[in-house]
Amino acid sequence: MIDSAKAGFYLNTLNSQIKMDLPFTESYKIKMVEPIRKSTRKEREAWIKKAQYNLFNLRSEQVFIDLLTDSGTGAMSDQQWGAIMTGDESYAGSSSYFHLKETIKDITGFDYFLPSHQGRAAENVLFSSLIKEGDLIPGNAHFDTTKGHIEFRHADAVDCTIKEAYDTTKEHPFKGNVDLDKLEHVLISNPKERIPMIIVTVTCNTAGGQPVSMQNLKDVYQMAKKYGTTVIFDAARFAENAYFIKMREPGYRNHSVKEIVREMFSYADGMTMSSKKDGLVNIGGFMAFREKEMVDKCSMHTIMFEGFVTYGGMSGRDMNALAVGLQEVVDFDYLDTRIQQVKYLGDKLIEYGVPVQQPIGGHAVFVDAKRFLPHVPKEEYIAQTLAVELYVEGGVRGVEIGTLLADRDPHTRENRYPALELVRLAIPRRVYTNNHMHYVAAVLKNVYDRRDQIKHGFSITHEAPILRHFTVELERVHKEASVRK
Repeated sequence: MIDSAKAGFYLNTLNSQIKMDLPFTESYKIKMVEPIRKSTRKEREAWIKKAQYNLFNLRSEQVFIDLLTDSGTGAMSDQQWGAIMTGDESYAGSSSYFHLKETIKDITGFDYFLPSHQGRAAENVLFSSLIKEGDLIPGNAHFDTTKGHIEFRHADAVDCTIKEAYDTTKEHPFKGNVDLDKLEHVLISNPKERIPMIIVTVTCNTAGGQPVSMQNLKDVYQMAKKYGTTVIFDAARFAENAYFIKMREPGYRNHSVKEIVREMFSYADGMTMSSKKDGLVNIGGFMAFREKEMVDKCSMHTIMFEGFVTYGGMSGRDMNALAVGLQEVVDFDYLDTRIQQVKYLGDKLIEYGVPVQQPIGGHAVFVDAKRFLPHVPKEEYIAQTLAVELYVEGGVRGVEIGTLLADRDPHTRENRYPALELVRLAIPRRVYTNNHMHYVAAVLKNVYDRRDQIKHGFSITHEAPILRHFTVELERVHKEASVRK
């Protein structure tokens, strides 16, 4: 018979031998902090009204947690700040340019590149060089500036995303994939002279930060070669896409992120890059190509719109910081920390019953506004209504990815109502803690708990003819006005 003292001793000894699973933790430590102010609901109601219910019009100090975008809003590393100090600001032939060129070659395999001051500037140069009126540009749910640049040139963006992307409840590991049947139909039905390129966005932002599989990238590239066209990656979040391939696609778990990235880019002829995302910098962009012919086509427009070909609107110090950032972004520990934080927010929202695009994407959580606010008419901009409610409730700024962003049809000038009405909560890189994410989730839960009281949204009082969501002005739709309408 073992007495109680001996039993306690044996139990404690056994417990001490059980290895405890270590909790997930960030792969960095904080060196500097920036204060942020909590405002009152009354203040926020006044501020958003003065901003004409456009979240882009708010001043940054009026926002508590800013999830408007992950573009240029991240925190740079100590190594990046150090690299800034050694930037070469020569107008032509800067050593910073050649450093960045070597880094891009190492990461992507592309021999040729042209810098630009940001991603949409790279699109402007590339599309000015290659797209003409009447062209068709198929791809996987082109993002706002991409589609805007295409339509500005009186060409058409053709969405060939798989249908699973438009069901937010469906679990599919690669909702960013191109539907190969849709793509081939476009390629067969039109002369190749009208299709200068296929654009594949990795990850696919409009579909909810969803990745594209390696097999799909390979299949698209082979189809492009069969029909005589070019594949361009919108590669703003290429490393996050590579992370998902590593974690979800059979055969890649033992590959390094850098190896996966190199294979990804082997299925493209070129790329545009907003370096403000997976470049881990606050400003900058570039184009990179496999063939010199593409650089020759784009160089004139680079010089016209951006600057000389060895700086293209970027300072030497920013090129140095970008060169370091491109090496840091393909580190698995960095990516795991970044994407696990996004997932933490998504899992909290799912726990609270808030409808979101599933599986959770790489750079943001996308809230399904149609399912969240079923009583708001589509004509009253459902996702924008939810984004404003989120801000008023807790000072959290997200962004509408819905009817406002979809713009009007360039031919009929009628509103385009996309299959998805989303509010994107884009997480800046290395900026917020998980406590901030928990706060965001709680704010959304509060709005969700009173969702049945939200029955009306907004009408437009002023809009630009293209990319209207940046500068749109809105007013609330009241019950009486809605009845009259």
